[in-house]
Amino acid sequence: MNQRPAPTTFRRAAQEAGPSGLTPAGLQAETVLRRRRFLVLVLNLGTLALLLAGVARVLGAGGWSVADVVIFIAFLFGAPWTVLGFWNAAIGLWLLHGKADGLAEVAPFAADGEQAVPLTLRTAVLMTLRNEDPARAFRRLKVVKDSLDATGEGAWFDYFVLSDTNDPAVAAAEEQLAAAWARELGDPARLTYRRRDDNAGFKAGNLRDFCERWGERYELMLPLDADSVMAGETILGMARMMQAHPKLGILQSLVVGMPSRSAFARIFQFGMRHGMRPYTMGSAWWGGDCGPFWGHNALVRIAPFREHCHLPVLPGGPPLGGAVMSHDQVEATLMRRAGYEVRVLPVEGGSWEENPPTMLEFAKRDLRWCLGNLQYLKLLDIPGLKPMSRFQLVWAILMFLGLPAWTLMIALLPLKVFEDRAIADYPAVLAAGLYLLFLAMYLSPKLAGFADILLTQGGVARYGGKARFLVSAAIELVFSFLQGAVSSFRTTLFMIGLAFGRAEIGWNGQARDAHALSFATAFAGLWPHLLFGAWLFVTLGIMAPAVLIWSLPLTAGYVLAIPFAMLTAAPACGAWLARRGLCGIPEDFDLPPVLVAIRDEEAA
Repeated sequence: MNQRPAPTTFRRAAQEAGPSGLTPAGLQAETVLRRRRFLVLVLNLGTLALLLAGVARVLGAGGWSVADVVIFIAFLFGAPWTVLGFWNAAIGLWLLHGKADGLAEVAPFAADGEQAVPLTLRTAVLMTLRNEDPARAFRRLKVVKDSLDATGEGAWFDYFVLSDTNDPAVAAAEEQLAAAWARELGDPARLTYRRRDDNAGFKAGNLRDFCERWGERYELMLPLDADSVMAGETILGMARMMQAHPKLGILQSLVVGMPSRSAFARIFQFGMRHGMRPYTMGSAWWGGDCGPFWGHNALVRIAPFREHCHLPVLPGGPPLGGAVMSHDQVEATLMRRAGYEVRVLPVEGGSWEENPPTMLEFAKRDLRWCLGNLQYLKLLDIPGLKPMSRFQLVWAILMFLGLPAWTLMIALLPLKVFEDRAIADYPAVLAAGLYLLFLAMYLSPKLAGFADILLTQGGVARYGGKARFLVSAAIELVFSFLQGAVSSFRTTLFMIGLAFGRAEIGWNGQARDAHALSFATAFAGLWPHLLFGAWLFVTLGIMAPAVLIWSLPLTAGYVLAIPFAMLTAAPACGAWLARRGLCGIPEDFDLPPVLVAIRDEEAA
């Protein structure tokens, strides 16, 4: 192993870099990004205008009613996210298969990660915990350390376990594991365990405390969640990219799911695996230096983060006031405001996380994100933000505002059918065409991802062969419609409660292992979906059975929510999929060494 480097400070590194402490990255000309963003703006506005014109033609048949106006406004809120998703996926697929080297246009810094240059930046690897399974978390962090040590550059990395745990039994277990690992390392400076008495500021406050206490010792930090895993070669490559380009403030890896015994997680991450790659490539092409930050599995330059990314306490009481919950995107905009670039490396490999094992656990995480994103409403007036950064905050808000908009449109469907029953020249062909077109656009990130695998040489072989891949894709498409209906309606109910000041969302440990859901548990969480679905099915079944049949991709999830949640949580269902190799990701068929090490640790 390399000799342990002496402590340095960012101030000294900044002085060595030049008077401003910032060397221009020289990655892309601003005019290039402006042209790309203008093109994407034109494509999105043009597509949205055509869709709105078609919807207006359908709604206005026979004259405009109050329901027509409400549906049109709801569509205006709900459609932009889908339209942008379509164009991101289309651009991403073009970059992956229509360009000689699409990655170079998106991540021109990526090649620096392959250079075998000596590392000179010290990095703190941070794992943030709050009432998580300590043994599980420490196993993952140890495996990350072993993988980094295997690169020969492990001496440049120290490890911090930053706990906000308030459960005395869990805290005691964390302390015992940290002490045992420190003795094993034989160097107390390599591992620091710290537990706060409270979780002020949630995860952002936890990281802020680290930056204030230990940040001067390191140039970079790598935040990891309790379920995060990264390969040493991936971390080392990203550190070299940060070293080569001091203007990179945040470098986000493309995080994918780990193999899971849960059917829900297995199917969900199969779809996410394909949808994310073209989508992220496309968005990075025009987002450029205003990229995303997901709060973990990313390298962050500590000094500008500490000095410029301090989050405000939002005015007013809960639920929208107080500490910012979805801190990561705000930190990304503040880092960009400070003159540093935020980039995503849209290459899968070496960066993993675990997904929620059941629909109900997924909903808990989703609602926390919903509340956090809606807090951005109070942050839109932050002075000095780049226009692109301000757009990112607006877009994060619209991601969740669009969900109740779709629910409202579906809720008004029976009324619209009743109003239009006597229109002789109703544009049924146009309505059906718009409906099918929009479903295709909604699915476009997944479809682009499936096309990417089919077009890539050896792509389907990584998923167990073409037959398995196509069957898995069909399963996932059905899953996405059912899950989409459940998530949209649950988010709608949450936002209705939010409007009346009712939202009990906190930051706590999450269930990460596969487990069954009883009927009582599923019914308690999903009976409103069943009631809403029953009303739709009864009214549409009586007035317009044909419309009911056409609506099934969007409405079946309501009435099937309870059995769907129970089936996808059942361990037997996950085992059945695994035995047949269905909805498996490449790691299910060829487990990387770092994940092999975790499996062996857990088996032991």
